[in-house]
Amino acid sequence: MSSPIDLEKADEELEEIGGVIGFLNRYRTLIVAVLTVAVFCLAAYAIYDLTNQVRYDDVVHALTTTKISSVLLALLFTGLSFASLIFYDQNALEYIGKRLPFPHVALTSFSAYAVGNTAGFGALSAGAIRYRAYTRMGLAPDDITRVIAFVTLSFGLGLAAVGAIALLVIADEIGPLVDVDGLWLRLIAVAILVALAFVVFAGRDGREVRLGSIAVRLPDSRTWSRQFLVTAFDIAASASVLYVLLPETAIGWPGFFAIYAIAVALGVLSHVPAGFGVFETIIIAWLGSSMNEDAVLSSLVLYRVIYNVIPLVIAIAAISVAELRRFVDHPAASSMRRVGGRLMPQLLSAFALLLGMMLIFSSVTPTPDQNLIVLSDYLPLPVVESAHFFSSLLGLTIVVAARGLGQRLDGAWWVSIFSAAFALLLSLLKAIAIVEAGLLAFFIFSLVVSRRLFSRPASLLSQTLTAGWLTAMAVICIGAVVVLFFVYRDVGYSNQLWWQFEFADEAPRGLRAALGISILSSAVAIFSLLRPATRRLEPVTGEVVSRAVQVVQKQGIADANLVRMGDKSIMFSEKGDAFIMYSKQGRSWIALFDPVGPRHALPDLIWRFVEAARAAGCRSVFYQISPALLSYCADAGLRAFKLGELAVVNLSNFEMKGGKWANLRQTASRAVRDGLEFAVIQPQDVPDVIEQLAEVSDTWLADHNAKEKSFSLGAFDPDYVSSQPVGVLKKDGKIVAFANILMTETREEGSVDLMRFSPDAPKGSMDFLFVQILEYLKGQGFQRFNLGMAPLSGMSRRESAPVWDRVGGTVFEHGERFYNFKGLRAFKSKFHPEWQPRYLAVSGGVSPMIALMDATFLIGGGLKGVVRK
Repeated sequence: MSSPIDLEKADEELEEIGGVIGFLNRYRTLIVAVLTVAVFCLAAYAIYDLTNQVRYDDVVHALTTTKISSVLLALLFTGLSFASLIFYDQNALEYIGKRLPFPHVALTSFSAYAVGNTAGFGALSAGAIRYRAYTRMGLAPDDITRVIAFVTLSFGLGLAAVGAIALLVIADEIGPLVDVDGLWLRLIAVAILVALAFVVFAGRDGREVRLGSIAVRLPDSRTWSRQFLVTAFDIAASASVLYVLLPETAIGWPGFFAIYAIAVALGVLSHVPAGFGVFETIIIAWLGSSMNEDAVLSSLVLYRVIYNVIPLVIAIAAISVAELRRFVDHPAASSMRRVGGRLMPQLLSAFALLLGMMLIFSSVTPTPDQNLIVLSDYLPLPVVESAHFFSSLLGLTIVVAARGLGQRLDGAWWVSIFSAAFALLLSLLKAIAIVEAGLLAFFIFSLVVSRRLFSRPASLLSQTLTAGWLTAMAVICIGAVVVLFFVYRDVGYSNQLWWQFEFADEAPRGLRAALGISILSSAVAIFSLLRPATRRLEPVTGEVVSRAVQVVQKQGIADANLVRMGDKSIMFSEKGDAFIMYSKQGRSWIALFDPVGPRHALPDLIWRFVEAARAAGCRSVFYQISPALLSYCADAGLRAFKLGELAVVNLSNFEMKGGKWANLRQTASRAVRDGLEFAVIQPQDVPDVIEQLAEVSDTWLADHNAKEKSFSLGAFDPDYVSSQPVGVLKKDGKIVAFANILMTETREEGSVDLMRFSPDAPKGSMDFLFVQILEYLKGQGFQRFNLGMAPLSGMSRRESAPVWDRVGGTVFEHGERFYNFKGLRAFKSKFHPEWQPRYLAVSGGVSPMIALMDATFLIGGGLKGVVRK
């Protein structure tokens, strides 16, 4: 077994590997976050500079004078755009050969885009929404990955194609706006179209296309053509939403379409949540010279409300209605309620993010004069000032709570509902903001009807905000400061502003609110970044192991007996009827197998483990988990990657008859002729032969130049070996091979862990020992036998498969010099098992290779242990 010193040395050795590449990989998330904030700052400064002649009152006037017909047309085009978005998922599912009920696909796709278009980052991405929904519908992780890849690739290629076509047609119209000759713009458009045509032609009829080291298999011509039409219609409809809101201009729709496509593309590439600021900068820069900038700004604000906020509200409203009791009996509503339960937390999380931003931005903008006059007649100034200031702080509180809502925390639910209720009251006291109060009331209603979904008992204060959420907070706070400077650009700054308290003094009020949210957000960020340092796990005690063994005996998972080794930490459920066994390697908390215990205890236990790992400054990893656990892992924000396949023999129909068993029958007959005798030694009698077993084990290790493993494999420890029956092979009365048999009181499953034999054991002893153990367990009434996992077995080799699968498949085929992948699979195949997939689940944003490497070092006893054998 590896010592703590071995693990520390492995960590030190890993830190020395990688150089610049290793540094970039380790701090990739932080680097992306810093660059995202930097890009947003540049965009915010550009907007402020481009609108130096625009005044806030002009923007408000342009917004209030927008034609109702323009708003209705914008709503129509929004509906058409989101209707077309549904067919992204429908075409993707057809492409991978899967069929799901259309209403479920429509609700999932609509919700994914409603969240993705609004938040567009990290845990609130459209991909996370799809993963949570489609896992519950039965799709495997690699299938979901292919759906997401199809949707992303089709949008990117479609955006490039339609943008280039539009640019080709109206290059002369766009040229003067960007000070580039129209001929050059046409040449650029032709180059893009030629490149896309080459890719499509090279990948015709499902052929493989290589882009450097990346190999992809494009859809067939029919699927590609159909998806291109869907993408073109989607982009055209979404562009029309903004176009109909703009004032009349000399720029025609084709010219605007090209500008819109480029702005969307740059917004996506910026990684800023929802492209906020970047998209607006491009539109203002290109259209500001041809129309009033105040009208452009007001149109952009209305566009964001119609295209981003309203679909999110509709999605939440639809699921909220399904949550009401009186609709549950209807089959359609019941079905929507089941699917909606997977989506509602993420939808409410995105909506909370929007509401928090709304409260923060409203705190740095002036109150309408009419409302201010009414307030001055009925309320004292301190009440209005306090309401204004605390409303901004409540907005930031709701932003922080949004993360907890996405993770279904009951603490986040309580914080959100009380903060929203208080903010609703303050919105009326500070500005009689009816729309703001209405949205908060809708948020409270949605929280109330979906209360059952937020059942995870966790404190919101104990959560550590991730880089994505800190980035979103930074963008919101910087945006609020920019809005403050834009609104009050004509107000000269002086120290006296901080102490001016008058109904008519709006600038000081906004300045104090901006300072408050800046201080609070900085405190939250520092709190999240500075806590906590990683810590060592407490050693497990014998009493804790005994409690875990009692749980194991009531379940049907034979491998759970590895908890008897005492080399892993144990986390129990609140009732103590389930547990997770895990260990720490580097910055990974690695849980072994599915949690052991009744299914109802799994969701909260998985969640507690993920949060405990995060609170310790580590990543959470689940190693060798079954498909049944994938939906729970998705709920906790983990991504799954196929690890291999588990071989399971059905003992109810196990018989050594027929042609397929001929080789094993011959092996068994030869073993009997060689004088091998099989016996099962019960636990109470194992101490009598422990010295003989130790001798066999030592000679086996020496002969294979190996050392004891740990974590997912047992080591030869007398107490561990004596805890379960041991199957032995004797020759001339001497034990020459043995395997400890893992079993539970339920007799559902049996397995083996240590299997060792002397160098002088006859050839075929291992096969014979397995056959005898299988027959013994069948005779004892066991239902199945677990032969263990074949690593990297069953990985998809299709070019359209995820990169992880293709790399794993290649290693399986050509990595024999490092590990006997194919040989292990071939040995297990002798027993004609059923192959069941097993997965590695890791925290979102973590490379699966890092997690797998940590697991490998943990099993092998550090880097030196892995290299040695």
